[in-house]
Amino acid sequence: MIDHTRDLASVRQATDRLLTAAASWDNAAVAQPSRLPGWSRGHVLAHLARNADALVNVLRGRPMYVSAEARDADIARDAGRPLADQLADVRASAERFDAVGNEPADWDRTVELRNGVTDSAARIPFRRWVEVALHHVDLGVGYELEDLPEEFVQREIDFLTERFAGHGDVPATTVRDEGGREWSTGGGAQGGPVTVSGPAPELLGWLAGRRDGSALKAEGGPLPQLPPL
Repeated sequence: MIDHTRDLASVRQATDRLLTAAASWDNAAVAQPSRLPGWSRGHVLAHLARNADALVNVLRGRPMYVSAEARDADIARDAGRPLADQLADVRASAERFDAVGNEPADWDRTVELRNGVTDSAARIPFRRWVEVALHHVDLGVGYELEDLPEEFVQREIDFLTERFAGHGDVPATTVRDEGGREWSTGGGAQGGPVTVSGPAPELLGWLAGRRDGSALKAEGGPLPQLPPL
């Protein structure tokens, strides 16, 4: 069962970890490239702040973003701000999300995100944890997939393999970590079945588009090319 209260605590811890790391930067460091193509670290921080507000909208029953164009424009607008402004915005928006997350609510209800995607309200705190944790890695400041909590890695592999299940561009694929845990995904494309195995952080990196999968072993066919998230 999803424990949204426990996930909210994990979000707070992940946010504090990111803010503590970024507090040692200067304004020049904010302008440096992140690991996401075309985005500076400032873009990543701006996205994290606006995502927190967007998830408040989701929990309030409002559209997540006014539009895709508005979302992109807000990130571009805020990306070049000084470090102090960036960190204050990330902190304040995180507090707004946490406040809404701690209100009494029907956590079994279905909520709508972007592009018609729906989910249980109870899983929104975990979605926020994913944003904070993976984008901390994207900042390229020494926090890596291997530093993520084991529980987080396993749950995000659960989520991503479920997301790609039946996908028309992914052959039937078994994903196996070094502990022997297995997931099934794909199945909508010709080829396979393929078994992809390796360390759990590497599997997460491949599934999440953060690593190319070169450290993984594929049997039964080539390593599947996954669609973008």
